[in-house]
Amino acid sequence: MSKYIRVASSLLAFAFLACQSLTAAEVFLEKPYLQLGDAPKLASSESLVLLWHTDNAPAEWSVEVRASKDAKWRAMQKPTSQIVSAPAGAPAFAGKDGAKKDAPATPAIEPHLVYRAHLTGLKPSTEFSYRVLNAGKQVFEATARARKSANQAQRFVLFGDCGQGTPEQNAVAYQAYLAKPDFVFIPGDIVYGSGRISEYRTRFFPMYNADEASAANGAPLIRSIPFIAAPGNHDTALQNYKRYPDALAYFLYWDQPLNGPDVPANAEKVSHTLTGYADAQAAFLAAGKPRYPKMANYSFDYGNAHWTVLDANVYMDWNNPVLREWLNKDLAAAKNATWRFVAFHQPGFNSSKQHFAEQYMRLLSPIFEAHKVDVVFAGHVHNYQRSFPLTFVPKSQPDGAQIGPKGEVAGDWKLDKAFGNGTTAKPNGEIYIVSGAGGAGLYNPEQQTDPGSWQPFTDKFVSEVHSMSVVDIDGKTFRLKQISDTGKELDAFRISK
Repeated sequence: MSKYIRVASSLLAFAFLACQSLTAAEVFLEKPYLQLGDAPKLASSESLVLLWHTDNAPAEWSVEVRASKDAKWRAMQKPTSQIVSAPAGAPAFAGKDGAKKDAPATPAIEPHLVYRAHLTGLKPSTEFSYRVLNAGKQVFEATARARKSANQAQRFVLFGDCGQGTPEQNAVAYQAYLAKPDFVFIPGDIVYGSGRISEYRTRFFPMYNADEASAANGAPLIRSIPFIAAPGNHDTALQNYKRYPDALAYFLYWDQPLNGPDVPANAEKVSHTLTGYADAQAAFLAAGKPRYPKMANYSFDYGNAHWTVLDANVYMDWNNPVLREWLNKDLAAAKNATWRFVAFHQPGFNSSKQHFAEQYMRLLSPIFEAHKVDVVFAGHVHNYQRSFPLTFVPKSQPDGAQIGPKGEVAGDWKLDKAFGNGTTAKPNGEIYIVSGAGGAGLYNPEQQTDPGSWQPFTDKFVSEVHSMSVVDIDGKTFRLKQISDTGKELDAFRISK
């Protein structure tokens, strides 16, 4: 072989290897991330769902799991995929100044594939590795931990109203990474401002699935721990599907339990969500099966805690007997859980001037009390608030209605001010937490130092900094610390049983 042929062969080999390396680096539209999946109950053999996004090109994908570095890789069942796309949105015709003028249409979302692989045979609480292979070649690897069992301590991080692409969002993500939680819970408003595919690509995945952890960039969280979420108004309460046909991505990109009620509370109000182009509707409904609309309400167990997750958007009527029956049955079935949590987006008890009148979820307080719910988590209001333990009896408005024209709910509450921070007393009533300072612009920072502006039920109010809730549960002890985006402790309390 001449030296020219050897050189040419070497160059070709180098080019081939470079191409292979580039393919491995760019094979994903969104890198793999973990979800709880439709697995609401604890199991002796646990599972998680791994998702990733690619372009629409055919590919041979496989996933393998191993329990330790010394163990052999174990093949999972073949991944499934669903095709996702959206046409261009209709242009807008009014500027901010009110003048009639054309605004460009929102770009189409090219067809792409969302893959799902079930990671099965996991031992509770055990760390494991998984790898994703394309045509038999590894293109991604990460470590994760299986769901904790009822006798194991757990830690979770909770923050809402996060996906706005702000530096503070990245900083909170980094603090969540440093906390080393078992999972992250988001009580709504996952991405701003319309829950769109395009917004997930720029304001969610880059922050929570970054390759390197830093306060500036976010962290590689969701590849190693499941994120779990409730839908917020910016996620599913869309009013303009013609303008944003790539919305409702919550039902496309998440995989959560499907054990919620079968019917929406107020179907005529839900129907506005899908008024738009017929082809956009068809593409969404095909890609959203079986999650739309059932995945908006569900429950799950983690460790010795039971979670009930509700859709609190205005199209839901929680006075509907079907919904209330499901809620009662779900909480009654969890009577043996050590801890019972309820989570949704719009808080019933809130002292901020922003969103103050949106009190309609107060109507469920008697159900929470009847089933001895411990803590109710919400977002929507972009700050942190903690109530005194309280009980609440709703009463009708002067016109006989239960809910006022802006969402107000009148009633009488009783406050347990002896509880303090839980050092000497058990709470008498539910504690309501607002943890909506996960990244979006803060609400009412001026109220933090003005307790006269707080409602009587509010014990703590932090609105000057972004923050997250870090919760540790060990047997019959619950501890919450509110941590700022720079790692400062802002609040702490304990519940013991």
